[in-house]
Amino acid sequence: MTAPSSDRILVINPNSSETVTQGIDAAMEPLRLPGGPAIECVTLKEGPPGIETQAHVEQVVLPIGEMVRKRDNDCSAFVIACYSDPGLHAARELTIKPVLGIAECGILMAMTLGQRFGVISILRKSIARHLRYVGQMGVGERMAGDRAIGLGVSELANEATTFARMAEVAAELRDEDGADVLIMGCAGMARYRQRLQRHVGLPVVEPSQAAVALAIGRARLGWAA
Repeated sequence: MTAPSSDRILVINPNSSETVTQGIDAAMEPLRLPGGPAIECVTLKEGPPGIETQAHVEQVVLPIGEMVRKRDNDCSAFVIACYSDPGLHAARELTIKPVLGIAECGILMAMTLGQRFGVISILRKSIARHLRYVGQMGVGERMAGDRAIGLGVSELANEATTFARMAEVAAELRDEDGADVLIMGCAGMARYRQRLQRHVGLPVVEPSQAAVALAIGRARLGWAA
């Protein structure tokens, strides 16, 4: 059974990398169920190659809002697939449909899987943004740590290097910081979740999956923004 066009979750990759969008789209496969909402992943072509600074975050707020406004009639929910949740609250003012950010959803999901979560970031300069967000959510006491792999978004396609660094950082979060659940701090890491979870022996949350899972529930239950 094909879902009607209005029963559709739009997953917005705010950077301009089609490779990242393809990785997110592949991560959605377990959530594409018969009779369930369609899950469409799109690239924000106006975005930078990666969301790596606060300036990048601010740059995509208006284009994300325009996409939400343009697709409001044919979508039942929206997911902003960047771990900085750019434009989340602005987009929520534009629609009565659910708008979910992957950082917020990833953190909430992680707290159902363990007591203390660790975040695997791409760059050290990302950590300050993440810490501000955790503070805004009021869940700082549940955070074990946030460590960077030292690779930008465009470098995540190098599987050998990326996985080696992710495995190293995941072990540090587990063994040195006491994390019992991990969150991948960039949508570009999506393809590595299952492999990393097997390797590190802890639950690993891919935040785009977490956000879409929540969006499916909200759309089906009729919970608006």
